Amino acid sequence: MNDDQNSDFIAAPSPADALATKPPRARVEDAVDADETPRATMERKRDYLEGFLQKQPENVPAGAPGGDLYEAVIAALKEIFDPEIPVNIYDLGLIYGVEVDDESDVVVTMTLTTPHCPVAETMPAEVELRAASVPGVRDAEVNLVWDPPWGPEKMTDEARLELGML
Repeated sequence: MNDDQNSDFIAAPSPADALATKPPRARVEDAVDADETPRATMERKRDYLEGFLQKQPENVPAGAPGGDLYEAVIAALKEIFDPEIPVNIYDLGLIYGVEVDDESDVVVTMTLTTPHCPVAETMPAEVELRAASVPGVRDAEVNLVWDPPWGPEKMTDEARLELGML
C-alpha cells in the first residue's frame, strides 16, 4: 500500500476505547428529586384538564341541557327509586328524555322495566308530581312509552356497580 491509500484509512476504535466512552449508568439516586418529600411523590399530581372539565357553558338557557331548570328536574328524578331495585330511575335508564320548553313546561318520556311492573300505575304519576314540584316548573307531563323496550344496557355504570353487574 502506498501513503495515499493509508491517509484515507481511519482505524476502528479498539474495544477498550469503546468501554471508556460509554455514558454512565442510570442510578435511582439520580432520578429522585432531593427537594420532594416521599409524601409529595405519592400524592396525585395536578390535573391539567381539571379546570377545563369543570367549566360550565356560558349563557345556557334554563330549560336546555346544562341549564339550571333542566338540571333541577334531573336531580328531582334521581330522587325516585324503583321499589324492587335499589337504584334511582334515572340511573336505571327508565328516563328516555326530559324536555323543558320556553314556558317552563316539562315533558318526561320514560318507560318501566316491564309492562307488568308492580308500580306501573303509580310510577308515572310520581314522576309527574316530582317534576312539577321543582321550583320554576309551570306544568309537568309524563309520556310512558314501551318502544324501545328497557334493557340492562340502558343503565349507567354507577347503577351496574350498585347491582353488582360490573
